[in-house]
Amino acid sequence: MEQRLCVLLKQLVALPKENEWVEFKHNFHTEDEIGERISAIANSACIDNRAYGYLIFGVDDESHEILGTTFKPSQKKIGNNELENWLIQNLTPRIDFRIYEFKCDGKDISLFEIPAAENEPVDYKKVPYIRVGSITRKLSDFPSKERKIWNNIKYNFETYTAIDGCSSADIIRLLDTQSYFDMLGLPYPTNQDGVIERLIIDGLVIKKEGSYSITNLGGILFAKNLHDFKSLERKIVRVVQYSGNNKIKTILDEEFTQGYAVGFTSLVKFINDLLPRNEVIGDSLREEVRMYPQLAIRELVANSIIHQDFSVSGTATLIEIYNDRIEFSNPGKPLIDPIRFIDEYRSRNEKLASLMRRMKVCEEKGSGIDKVIFQCEFYQLPAPYFVSSDVHTKVILYAYKQLREMDRNDKIRAVYQHACLKWVSNDFMSNQSLRERFNIDDKNYSMASRLIKDALLAGVIKEVDTDNKSKKYKRYLPYWA
Repeated sequence: MEQRLCVLLKQLVALPKENEWVEFKHNFHTEDEIGERISAIANSACIDNRAYGYLIFGVDDESHEILGTTFKPSQKKIGNNELENWLIQNLTPRIDFRIYEFKCDGKDISLFEIPAAENEPVDYKKVPYIRVGSITRKLSDFPSKERKIWNNIKYNFETYTAIDGCSSADIIRLLDTQSYFDMLGLPYPTNQDGVIERLIIDGLVIKKEGSYSITNLGGILFAKNLHDFKSLERKIVRVVQYSGNNKIKTILDEEFTQGYAVGFTSLVKFINDLLPRNEVIGDSLREEVRMYPQLAIRELVANSIIHQDFSVSGTATLIEIYNDRIEFSNPGKPLIDPIRFIDEYRSRNEKLASLMRRMKVCEEKGSGIDKVIFQCEFYQLPAPYFVSSDVHTKVILYAYKQLREMDRNDKIRAVYQHACLKWVSNDFMSNQSLRERFNIDDKNYSMASRLIKDALLAGVIKEVDTDNKSKKYKRYLPYWA
């Protein structure tokens, strides 16, 4: 950690001068000055489309010489309050700034990492501030800047910069550029300038202030190690396997530190290698295969990565493997109702999704969830369960169950998803198609009729042939069709 912080510091002192999102100080002045600077830098970082700004003690503000500081924020108290807690109490909203105390070249440094304003301008003691060049002013004196904050307030993760002040060599060192060209089927350029030019075209790198910056998009997809990107390391994908059907005993807890595109294939393979096997019986197939279809695993991993809300802090994509199910969780409430996942598509990370599709990491728009449902039907698995809350989206795949082992909700969900799958295939659900889905013998068509009746009562499907009195030959649609 200290080494990475020292690298960050040297990138910042290499800037030609202080700016709206970076301020250098030698030693402590007053707590109010720090509070005003945090407000100003958070608001200025928002205007400049940066994920973070920095207030650094131990650097000369003119020469940018690393002098060291006697100021230790962890030891500073305001009355009975620690400085950090006192500042948090006086900021609105209470942003998640971080304070790091470390040594660089043997000198003591105190660095405040300040996230950009996200939902509203950041106030200190009910007054919002802004940076104008290297000067801190009241935001109310600059209405055009306040308007720009509100225009930028929707966090655009993909275009924010993850690391600034990079050289061409830094880009090659931090990003797996070879994989980028391989995955897009492009020849690798003969020089570094050619590599950087191509990365700029796709928004992975931008040229700024005489050097280069790696965007969040570039880092999250192509980082050789996400721990090198301090603002992105909280988004590292985790795979956790438990012994049994609960969280009591953990078998393994693995982090995947490569960028999502670079590490995608190995991540999917790692998950598949942990999964049990199941016997599939179809018209012409009877063999031992993985309990869960590999195509479904691949698609759900991709969906969890692509559709996550990167503005949600403290959480990342998580895959949890139990004996009876596998759960895919990602941060953020979905943009559409989970019951409509099969027929609607909307992504909050369009650039990320587009690049992942171009590299054939994921399916075309709107075709992924119907493939998952088809695979679950083919493998004779229960219907997947889509769950949402204000903070996360979860998809659950269940291990094999016989029809008699499924509860009423399992059956209704399976009937509804089967009707949706037929609809997106320009077809209709029928008693016969449902018997095929559940592998019900033809002579037991009344069993399928009971399942259909329960789904009708639940309001998730509707009849097409309302005049047809024969239940055996009626056709059905999802309720919304």
